[in-house]
Amino acid sequence: MNIWIAIAATAVGCYAVKLAGLLVPAGVLERPVVRRLAALLPVALLAALTAQQTFSDGQALVVDARAAGLAAAAVALILRAPFLIVVAAAVAVTAGVRALGG
Repeated sequence: MNIWIAIAATAVGCYAVKLAGLLVPAGVLERPVVRRLAALLPVALLAALTAQQTFSDGQALVVDARAAGLAAAAVALILRAPFLIVVAAAVAVTAGVRALGG
């Protein structure tokens, strides 16, 4: 029963956030600071999620093959490689490090 309470609370919370977004006046959304924040917020959230998934294992910090894959993806991005090449480089390096026992 606790799971259904959590699901219902999450649904109500999501609806409340959506409603709050619709109630914000248009003038507030047109401010340059708000536009800049809205453009940068998804990038920051994805970066935080990537870091959390790469460097954590439960409650511990780890540096393993995933970190090498992330580094390879970063190098490919710096070299302005297409997205599929970035993903392929990360996968190949991660698999290579794992195969070598890392």
